[in-house]
This record gives sequence, C-alpha cells and structure tokens, in this order.
Amino acid sequence: MPTAKTRLIHIDDLGELAFMIGRRYKRMSIRIIPGETPRVLVPYFCDLQEAIDFVNLKKEWIKSTLIKLEEKRLRPTVFDENTEFKSRSFSLRVEGATRNDVRLFYYNGILKVQYPDHIPVSHPRIQELIRSGIVEALRREAKHFLPKRLEELAKYHGFTYRVVTIKNLKSRWGSCSTVNNINLNLHLMRLPDRLIDYVLIHELCHTVEKNHGPGFWNLLDKCTGGKARQLDAEMKKYRTQLF
Repeated sequence: MPTAKTRLIHIDDLGELAFMIGRRYKRMSIRIIPGETPRVLVPYFCDLQEAIDFVNLKKEWIKSTLIKLEEKRLRPTVFDENTEFKSRSFSLRVEGATRNDVRLFYYNGILKVQYPDHIPVSHPRIQELIRSGIVEALRREAKHFLPKRLEELAKYHGFTYRVVTIKNLKSRWGSCSTVNNINLNLHLMRLPDRLIDYVLIHELCHTVEKNHGPGFWNLLDKCTGGKARQLDAEMKKYRTQLF
C-alpha cells in the first residue's frame, strides 16, 4: 500500500495537525488518537487548502474532543477493592486491614496491597503507594522476561543489537538508538504476548531500518507473517501509562 505524504501544519486555536495525503483515503476525515498529533486524512485528489478549510469547519468539534481527552488523561485512576488489574504474570488485590501502614505482598501470582481500613483507599498517599508498588512489580517482571524474549526473537529473525534497557517510558512502548541500543517500556507486561512480541520485533527492525518508510514496514511484515498493520492497529487500544 502506498505511503501517505504527511505535512505538519499549525492551525490557530488547535496547534499542530498532521495532514496525511494519500490514495488510500476515499474521503476527508479527522482522526484523533490519545497521545498523538491529530491527523487529517486527505484524498490525493483534494488540495491542501481544501483540507485546511475542512478543519476550520470542524474546529469546534476538534477542540471539544481534545479537551475531553485531556480531562480524561488528567483524571486519576483510583485503585480499590473492585479494581481489575492484571499483568503477564500477576494480578492486583487491594484490601483494607487493621494496620497503620500500607504493605505489599507478592505470592502465587498475586500482588496484594493492604492499607489501613480507617483511611479511605482513595487517599492520595495510599494511591501513591499502590501505584509505586505496581510499577515496581512490573519493573521486576519486565527485567526477568523482556531481555530474554528479545534475545530469542533476535536470534530467530537474524537481528543483532547492543544493549537492552527497561524503563518506565511515558509515551513510547520502546525505542532503538542509532547505535542499536534498545529501550523497552516496563508497561509492556500489561499487553498480550502477541503484542509484546510485536513491539520487540518492531524495535529489532529499527536496527536495520531507522525510519518508518516502506522498507521498515516490508521488513516488519516479513517478521510478523504479514500482520504488521493489523498488530499496529491493535496497539492503539492500549496506553503506555496506566495512571
């Protein structure tokens, strides 16, 4: 499929938008994905000014949508007894107890958090400790699993890399430097195995193809059995940060 031509244009009251012009687009539309630059999908037979006029007509809707997404992003996640949270190898259990501090226990695939039952679980300090406990558990899980799995996939597909580092990344699932050092987000442990593998293979492909041009997607397609775009679309359902 031909690659769309992209132009970044500043629109008053909206900021920077990505105008993507390509034959795949049959009609003008706007796509807003949390954490990404809003995209304007433009059919190849439309000129740029026509696309800008279209955005101006939709400006109030775009502004409203961006505000709602930002409010949702800033809304704190509250972990309590009803929270359903699972990683690749553990699930969270929060419970009140007769105690004066917060304790975390890890056993048999359960991360149990006990908090003082005379204090609301929504108290900022308790929530901060729960979040810190989850991040630390994810970090340990990721350090145990991801480097080994990356090595397995690299050998299978014939890639080489230098160093792998596990980090609590804010906006990316992973990255590959110009010298082929790979960074991986510890929050990968919240994804299904097929998507973990997809991200690892994605970064391994960057050891050969440094951008997201046709060569990169052809290579990624080859390594994923022709499912690169499908897996990439599935990744949009997940956020890099839980909180």
